[in-house]
Amino acid sequence: MANENEWGSNLAFVLAMIGSAVGLGNIWRYPYVLYSNGGGAFYIPYLIAILVLAIPLIILEYGVVYNYKSSFTKAIVKIKPKLEFYGWILPVVTFIMTIYYSTILGWDGIYFILSFFKGWGSDPNTFLTVSLLQSADSISGILNFIPVIAISMIFIWLIIWFISHRNLDEGLGRVARYFVPMLFVIMIVIVAFSLTLPGASIGLAELFDPDWSLLYNYSIWMAAFGQIFFSLSLGMGAGFTFASYTKRDIDLISSGLCVVLANSLFENFAALGVFSILGYMSLESGVAVSKLVSQGTTLIFVAYPKVFNILGGVALILGPLFFFTVYVAGVTSILSSFEVLSISIQDKFAFSRKKATTALCIVGGLASMVFATSAGGYLLSIADIFVNNIMVLFSVIVQTILFAWVFKAERLVDFFNAKSRFLKLGRWWLILVKYICPILLTVIWIGELYNLIKMGSTEFVVILGVLLAILLIFAFIFTIRPAKTDEWFKTEERIK
Repeated sequence: MANENEWGSNLAFVLAMIGSAVGLGNIWRYPYVLYSNGGGAFYIPYLIAILVLAIPLIILEYGVVYNYKSSFTKAIVKIKPKLEFYGWILPVVTFIMTIYYSTILGWDGIYFILSFFKGWGSDPNTFLTVSLLQSADSISGILNFIPVIAISMIFIWLIIWFISHRNLDEGLGRVARYFVPMLFVIMIVIVAFSLTLPGASIGLAELFDPDWSLLYNYSIWMAAFGQIFFSLSLGMGAGFTFASYTKRDIDLISSGLCVVLANSLFENFAALGVFSILGYMSLESGVAVSKLVSQGTTLIFVAYPKVFNILGGVALILGPLFFFTVYVAGVTSILSSFEVLSISIQDKFAFSRKKATTALCIVGGLASMVFATSAGGYLLSIADIFVNNIMVLFSVIVQTILFAWVFKAERLVDFFNAKSRFLKLGRWWLILVKYICPILLTVIWIGELYNLIKMGSTEFVVILGVLLAILLIFAFIFTIRPAKTDEWFKTEERIK
């Protein structure tokens, strides 16, 4: 009988990792970041971030998890038993991300249905903020519950449960094999059509017009490093978790390089489509592209519906195709983030895969209802800042130091070089993961904290404090609860 927590093939692992990396951030976040941080000039810090941070850290993470073949938490316990509390922080943080991620997917599910008849009307902005979200810019909006959003989010949690409670290869593996290639095919269709639109060249010229002066600006470098972490889910435990399910014969360096390459190609390809459409919209409306560019939910749920309104009948095909693409991208990503806490619970408390996923889906589904209120969008933005700008960066700093220094990255060099068909590790890699990466990450984190303290309101800081308290309480509970299996204390090390 196949192990319920092992990939059926190495291809399934690579596709699952690509599905984890390729998500909403590539579609709605990256085009805005690229445009607002120097256009073509942004590629210099972007490529440096890939070479200096992304590839070295992915290799380090894959090597440590291959050695222990366990959940993130169990590996931390084996490296340093006194740090089990930290070992639970990352899985809980990732689960918080899963909860608010389900909100965006809930909105997208509604828009997928609306796209068949342009149900957002002639004013997509008013429809989103007033009719659908009934947005409030403070915590007081939490008292106004919105049933249609709640129903759409519950549907997402049912999908998560349906896929995740199955054996790994039958659930996540099958989704990765079919949906990840489908995601790329659909995006190719959308971008190919976008490039044929009148005015597409206007948008592309705006996108790639380099502002070289910004290279002297601290913010463009921080934006590049932040985008790489966000889009590749570095430090979020997904790569660690998925790599723990691999077979013994896998070339982890090549797999990591494939994931980084696929992620970068996808988000840059998606940017071509986004700005081709914005160029068309600029031509039709007479409004400059710079006035049309927006980030996050506004790009997906306001700018695109405006374009579909202009396109006419073809939008009844392109609209559903686009929102379905966003949905698939979100599902593949949310499944990976959900898995991080699930496997840690299975490891320590001897839960079956079905029991762990069922319990987490119930808890997550109930907790996500706070976002099905008028304060949902407001709380979502704060939760996203808490997870991505504060906790993930903090976690990856600690993780890098633990893996590189306490575990000793030197142990991995010969192992990787014996299996790698392309890239060979040497002293350059050790210098990056032991010195350069921790220093760069610390500088980024301090800069982010400074910006948040400088810009945040009192209510903003209080909500961050509440989220931190929730995180620490659950991490503490998971830590003090006794393990229900002797396997928690046993780990065969593959790399001597």
